[in-house]
Amino acid sequence: MRLCDLAPPHVRGIAPYQPGKPIAELARELGLAEDGIVKLASNENPLGVSPRARAAIAARLDEVALYPDGNGFELKSALAAKLGVALAGIVLGNGSNDVLELVARALLGPNTSAVYSEHAFAVYPLATQAVGAQGIATPARAYGHDLGAMLEALRDDTRVVFIANPNNPTGTLLGAGELHGFLKSVPERVAVVLDEAYGEFLDAAQRAPTLAWLVEFPNLILTRTFSKAYGLAGLRVGYALAHPEVADLLNRVRQPFNVSSLGLAGAAAALEDHEFIARSKAMNDAGMSQILEGCEALNLSHIPSHGNFVCIEVGADAGGVFQALLRRGVIVRPVANYGLARFLRVSIGLPEQNARFLAALGEILERA
Repeated sequence: MRLCDLAPPHVRGIAPYQPGKPIAELARELGLAEDGIVKLASNENPLGVSPRARAAIAARLDEVALYPDGNGFELKSALAAKLGVALAGIVLGNGSNDVLELVARALLGPNTSAVYSEHAFAVYPLATQAVGAQGIATPARAYGHDLGAMLEALRDDTRVVFIANPNNPTGTLLGAGELHGFLKSVPERVAVVLDEAYGEFLDAAQRAPTLAWLVEFPNLILTRTFSKAYGLAGLRVGYALAHPEVADLLNRVRQPFNVSSLGLAGAAAALEDHEFIARSKAMNDAGMSQILEGCEALNLSHIPSHGNFVCIEVGADAGGVFQALLRRGVIVRPVANYGLARFLRVSIGLPEQNARFLAALGEILERA
């Protein structure tokens, strides 16, 4: 018997996560110049890196031969001061994906289950399956979370519920009232993970007071990231906020030195770059309007989005449209693996990048 045949069935059955196609890969495949390729596939910040973060990273370059602070004191202190939470309730991760996996490793296992929605972030079922737990996907409502269905899906062996708000890849948003009502209805033995990776793109009036809920609901875990609005996707820094006892459990399964010294320094500095975040949100708002106006001109429908991306319905041949865009040097994201075979997800870019995508899409659809 081969070694790989002895791996647990739930591991052998995992379909690996498929990231957005890198620019360098497309350039190699099609012989295109890298500087002529537009990538709108991974919800990255087209403005680049926060200037404060860039300066902080440069100042720490001489320290890369040393291990980082395994406890992340500098970044945790900055988060605690900004958010008004206790240091003991903060868990740092190698991106928020890492934190989601820590939740699965700490709270799930064989003979347990996790609940998540159809069309929700692919890491939820992956993290669940990787530890031998059973995933329960509930039907979506208007491409978003149906909290009533998720509540009904809870079983005696359910330990975790994953909710993305705004949701990725559809961009749907749950209101504060319905979220709070859901939390009140969930048994305390079930952890509710509220993934807020795209929270910085919301208007102030749209943001639920989730930090205050941490005191009210000891089973609530908030996850956030520096990869999106803060422009640090390449450094991989995320974090969770939770009750100190829950945070302690997550830290027990966290790998030592899971966040690099450059990541820790860059994230702490980016947290205070309020002007950059405001500029990023303003750019995203304008870019979203530009993309949606373009969709209307092309007579294409979309899923209303509250993130820095939008799912556009391009028809039954979405895969063909995706390939045609690649040949024109435009990378977007097919989402058939999310049950959205007629859609492409497009990240909001700079004005000229958005225009390049819309022109290429229009040309492809005209020739179809």
